[in-house]
Amino acid sequence: MRRYFLPLREFLTLGCLDGTIVLAGAAGLDRPVSAVNVMEVPDVLDWVKPQELLVTTGYPLAAGDSDPAAVLTDLMPGLHANNLAGIGVKLGRYLDSIPAEALAVADELGFPVLGLPRELAFDDLIAQAFAQLGHRHADALARADTLHTTLSQLVLHGADLDRISAEVARVLGVGIVVTSTDGREWGGALDEELRTRLIDLDLIDSSGRVRVERLRAGPHPVGDGQARVLPVPAGGTDLARLVCVSPERALGYDDVQALERTAIIVALLLTRQQAVAVVENKYRGDFLRDVFLDRAGDEAFVVEHARTFGWELDRPMAVLCAEMDPVEPGEEPVFDNTRRQWHERFAAAWRTVCASWDRSISTVDFSTEVVSLLPASVAGDSPRDAVDQLVASVAGDRGGGRRPFSVGVSRVVSSVPELSTAYNQARRAIQVGRRISGGRCTTWFDDLGLHRLIALVPDPRELREFALDVLGELAADTSEAADLRVTLQVLLDNNLNVAEAARKQFFHYNTMRYRISKLQAMLGPFTTDPLLRLNAAVALQVLDLDRGSGAVR
Repeated sequence: MRRYFLPLREFLTLGCLDGTIVLAGAAGLDRPVSAVNVMEVPDVLDWVKPQELLVTTGYPLAAGDSDPAAVLTDLMPGLHANNLAGIGVKLGRYLDSIPAEALAVADELGFPVLGLPRELAFDDLIAQAFAQLGHRHADALARADTLHTTLSQLVLHGADLDRISAEVARVLGVGIVVTSTDGREWGGALDEELRTRLIDLDLIDSSGRVRVERLRAGPHPVGDGQARVLPVPAGGTDLARLVCVSPERALGYDDVQALERTAIIVALLLTRQQAVAVVENKYRGDFLRDVFLDRAGDEAFVVEHARTFGWELDRPMAVLCAEMDPVEPGEEPVFDNTRRQWHERFAAAWRTVCASWDRSISTVDFSTEVVSLLPASVAGDSPRDAVDQLVASVAGDRGGGRRPFSVGVSRVVSSVPELSTAYNQARRAIQVGRRISGGRCTTWFDDLGLHRLIALVPDPRELREFALDVLGELAADTSEAADLRVTLQVLLDNNLNVAEAARKQFFHYNTMRYRISKLQAMLGPFTTDPLLRLNAAVALQVLDLDRGSGAVR
């Protein structure tokens, strides 16, 4: 159950506490008070709770043979460590004064020690305290309800994250930032002065990312106040983070309750945006698939229909395919849902970066890849530098590169009918680039060499028949054939140097000679026939690409 509190400074304004004197620990007068506890025994530490104001007549301190100075001095660190608000003592009947040693410890700890009026009745104090706390509770609920209603109306009228954040910032007198789960800013109301303070405190890094991981453990000091982060969950999914910065004061429980209500509204807004985005992206993705499959209609219709999405297709452009690399063998396996979340974040980053360059760039999310149609005008005089910059933005401050990914780039085409060919070029570039570089690569179709020539053969069946004609039974889909193909490729890569090929495959020299004889029985005299070697090398590449090729998905 939530405990509401009053700062001790405000608590001392209760009518029954008139005449109370602060004897020591004045630096701690902003400590929260959420309850009052009466001290009946000296060993009270086992019976106190955080945020309680401990009050006593002084009798437990003066009774018995114990020295009150020693008892109270020993008690101070324990009360401070238990996060009590302070201790109040009625002086004059059992205890005339607080020993100087105890007051010195209290001042050092910033733990308030109060001299209570002798006529104070503790039952009056408890009654007034809980009445005041009840009013605070009611005020906090009313404030949170009012804010919740206001934010709900704003959402219903189409307000975005910036408008929601601005209202919360106005009501609470704080700065608000809504971020992704790793701190990428999506919206908020944070003035430049406050942003600069967060940068100076290393709570915002050089890319503009809020370091939410530093705020998870609890409030972080900011000036006289603090910054804290709240999760924004929905349906078991961690959607975002709500970061609140209060530079002038610590956030109270009523502030936190209002922020929790805000997190609910933000979750509703983000969920709605995601639902709309899913439908829009699917519709756009289906349309672009039809374009790649040449079944979207004539060119004039495609160009006009694309404009309804804000896309411009009647200009020279290149197709870019981006795909997350597979999980490494040493990595811990992940569920399909987690992998899908990775991909959704990856696709969102590509859309954000492309839109920041040119809102007319079409970017869609296919099942395992993101496809963008990059206009040649964006690339300028150095298209490779432009693509490198685009990839770096996604991998860096735009948040899409938390997982490694690879990219394939087609040639520039100038008409809609050519987009299908360009898409296949980009797909081929990413497949070959990943095989050659092992991931984290950007590959241009024009750099593929032999693979580029293979990709330009219009009929895939002709390529497969060529590979089967050259390789024969070596093209079979068996482990033995696959093993021999590896040996053949290693031999070709090492210019038929038998000793080097044996070393690289960890074979004995005679074992390699035996495997060469088996290969010659299948292929013919490839060790002496250069044309046969060339055909075998090309056929191996065709077979490899054919078995790893993808279609429009």
